Amino acid sequence: MGANLQMDLAMFENVAALALFAFASSITPGPNNIMLLTSGVNFGFYRTIPHLSGVVLGFGFLVLCVGFGLGSLFTAFPQLHLVLKVVGGLYLLYLAWRIATTTTISNASADARPMSFMEASLFQWVNPKAWAMAITAVTVYTSTNSPLWSLSLVIAVFLSINMPCVVLWTGFGTAFRRFLENPRVLRWFNRTMGILLVLSIIPMIG
Repeated sequence: MGANLQMDLAMFENVAALALFAFASSITPGPNNIMLLTSGVNFGFYRTIPHLSGVVLGFGFLVLCVGFGLGSLFTAFPQLHLVLKVVGGLYLLYLAWRIATTTTISNASADARPMSFMEASLFQWVNPKAWAMAITAVTVYTSTNSPLWSLSLVIAVFLSINMPCVVLWTGFGTAFRRFLENPRVLRWFNRTMGILLVLSIIPMIG
């Protein structure tokens, strides 16, 4: 009885710690959240749904692949860290340029488009923050005694916490939309978001 209680308590503490890690890493500013905020402003909530869905499910799939051993490649081939930083950094610079050069909401609706589900899913594979989150989650919160169960738990916790976090960031952008209908104000907002996206690269290349 006492041993079972201790095991249940340890499991609860592990899940609580995992949930806290998932929340802290999902709600804080990063490439995904900055782009979702910007997409909410420029395209509205509903047009951004494929983007935010791709972020959540794409990251879940990344965690699954890391759990099945993909993350060990970084241990076997340390140079992959540099490749990921270069590729991810260059792509983020491109996305920052796209954001910074969007001028008006009307032009964004007519000429541009939000990121698609597949694009957002694939972006997780070149997002250094997503890799860091996935490797940390699998390394710290999975168990060698029950690898499949613990990996499934990690993915389930991240999916359940990540979704409301990205919805919140997109919702913030949608709420700001009415205040940014002035093309000049929107232009400065998009430029600021582009700069923030560039700045988000700095911790990743350290």
